[in-house]
Order: sequence, then C-alpha cells, then structure tokens
Amino acid sequence: MALLPTGVAVVTVADERDDVGATVSAFGSVSADPPVVSVGVNAEGYMAEVIEEVGAFAVNVLGVGQRALAGRFAAEGRPSARLLVAGQPHHRGERTRAIVLDDALSALECSVRQSVRVGDHVVFFADVVELPKVTGTGAALVRWSGRYHSLG
Repeated sequence: MALLPTGVAVVTVADERDDVGATVSAFGSVSADPPVVSVGVNAEGYMAEVIEEVGAFAVNVLGVGQRALAGRFAAEGRPSARLLVAGQPHHRGERTRAIVLDDALSALECSVRQSVRVGDHVVFFADVVELPKVTGTGAALVRWSGRYHSLG
C-alpha cells in the first residue's frame, strides 16, 4: 500500500481539556450526497479515543509547503495541537471548535456518524457539516513510498 500515493491531511479535535491533532493519509470521500468522509486512525491511540468522545473533528488538506507541519503532527509524543500550530495562521471551526489551518488547501468540519474498528485502526465515517474558508493554493502534499512528495 505504500506504493499507492495518498493525500496528506491533519485532523484536529477540540475537547474540553486541550486540542489534539494528527497527520493522516487514510482519509477519503465516501459519499457526495450527503457529503460523508472517512478517516482512519490507530485504534490504540489517543486520537481515536478523543474523536470517539467528542464526536467531531476538522480535516485540513495539506499543500506541499506544509511538509514540516505534517511531520510535526506525525511525531510520537507530540505536544498539544495548539503548540504545533504556534506561528501558523489558524482559526477555530464554527461547528467543531477544532483548529483549522488558514493555509490548508481545503478544510472540512465533520460530525461522526459511525465508527468501525478494523484490525489495528478505527475508521470514522463522518458527515461534512461545514467547509471553513482557507486560502492555501498550489500542489497537494502526498505520501508515497514512505515519504512526502509534491503532486503536480
């Protein structure tokens, strides 16, 4: 599967204690009408626990210029998402209160409709409830053969 290029996104969640975020490449469209997406995260990780508890998240689709940001959100033992976006233009989503990166290529706010544990991951199926305004342009960041690459 490492030879199949996939888009790179940062998923963020605002819970009552802190902001949580993670880089994901298991993200995709499930349905156009109604708009539903899927996000897969490690079932044993804190991200799965928080998404399950809160029931909502934001997805930030990254551009090639955001490679370092993708790396920060992918690092083990990473700090609060708020610290990871320090110095990066961002705002809170109106519907989820999750961090939205102003320079993302696109962003979606999502409400969990269903979760399914499959092997070592949980796949969250979520309704797209808002499309926050973002200003990113240019080529998409993709993951292929274990590394980040530019698309285009």
